[in-house]
Amino acid sequence: MSPPLAPPGWSRWLVPPAALSVHLSIGQAYAWSVFKPPLESALGLSGTQSALPFQLGIVMLGLSAAFGGTLVERNGPRWAMTVALVCFSSGFLLSALGAAIEQYWLIVLGYGFVGGIGLGIGYISPVSTLIKWFPDRPGMATGIAIMGFGGGALIASPWSARMLEAFGADSSGIALAFLVHGLSYAVFMLLGVLLVRVPRATGEPAGHPPSTDPDPHPHPDPRPHPDPAPSPTAPPEPIRVSARDAVRTPQFWCLWIVLCMNVTAGIGILEKAAPMITDFFADTSTPVSATAAAGFVALLSAANMAGRIGWSTTSDLIGRKNIYRVYLGVGALMYLLIALLGDSSKPLFVLCALVVLSFYGGGFATIPAYLKDLFGTYQVGAIHGRLLTAWSTAGVLGPLIVNWIADRQEEAGRQGASLYGLSFGIMIGLLVVGFLANEFVRPVHPRHHVPAPREAADVRRQQPESA
Repeated sequence: MSPPLAPPGWSRWLVPPAALSVHLSIGQAYAWSVFKPPLESALGLSGTQSALPFQLGIVMLGLSAAFGGTLVERNGPRWAMTVALVCFSSGFLLSALGAAIEQYWLIVLGYGFVGGIGLGIGYISPVSTLIKWFPDRPGMATGIAIMGFGGGALIASPWSARMLEAFGADSSGIALAFLVHGLSYAVFMLLGVLLVRVPRATGEPAGHPPSTDPDPHPHPDPRPHPDPAPSPTAPPEPIRVSARDAVRTPQFWCLWIVLCMNVTAGIGILEKAAPMITDFFADTSTPVSATAAAGFVALLSAANMAGRIGWSTTSDLIGRKNIYRVYLGVGALMYLLIALLGDSSKPLFVLCALVVLSFYGGGFATIPAYLKDLFGTYQVGAIHGRLLTAWSTAGVLGPLIVNWIADRQEEAGRQGASLYGLSFGIMIGLLVVGFLANEFVRPVHPRHHVPAPREAADVRRQQPESA
């Protein structure tokens, strides 16, 4: 499948909706916590066991993005979106079968392994294309699309809850809900497959008809012009770092730590959001119902989505390093407030959780632009894919820390907010580690740069001579 080139007159503003149709679909992963209580009840699972499909899905997201990033760069976004559609929908269908016959391993295999591949390929499918269409506003462009991944649960959470109410929370009802999800998302993702386009030529003004003329602004003077001598005012050569060289730089690994710590902190709340808010206020005069808990998940999804477009756009103004100082530093403060005062005030708990999730989403949406600033657009999609292995690690760490500690505390006879105090303290420490890693990020040394190709420039210089 060849990359779909944009025809003359194609608007670059049609590309973000194509990306959104995929990201809104695969963003359902953030609504997994809605399925946790029914699965635990129907199949006799613990909290740690019911998190396995989600954890494996995030692991496969990072691994498939890392190993598939180069393929996505080579084959283009339409190929990637098609692969994502097939894997993500097939994962739901396998999960439906597993729930119907009460074989939990099939749910883990379908949603976690097969669906996780769809998550990874689908997640990175539009990133490089968007940066090429919007070189002037990379943070905003990637934020528009990636906010869909954060906003997917805003749709999926209440939708899934309603389906479970209508179909039943037993194994057959869960199976039917999985089936409807798989078929519906296949149709929606197909819109992105049909709509996405790539620009014809790098460096042309985005949103304008791609030109086949090697020099869209020829000199009126037909005489040959010598190469201009370098001057202090000449624009610098664009940064070009290959994916293979990028992983050998300290900057890549500093960003890996930054992303891993930020994601671990956010996903720790998100994956267990519904049972967490229920536990925090179970012994109060205003306990949280299952419907209200699903609404809380939807609110977190809205904050996740808003943070992706809002904070990533802000990063275009104040810089990537500064915005990550906000994500990690203020995020640690929010966790501290929840740990100390969260069970005494429901509005405070919800507000702090919303801020943490907005930083979580903003971190994802800002990282492609941070990579573009450091490594250029040359192989930014493949570099981004490799960096998402940090997400795989965080997808295991975050839920494992929160679920395992909560299970152990419950076995010890504790309940309510005390189930989460230790895990929140660990999250604060991880955010501090991420803050320090961000401070070590510096521009990439020129020895890692790939020289820009000269052939196109030579053609342009020779064109007037043959005119």
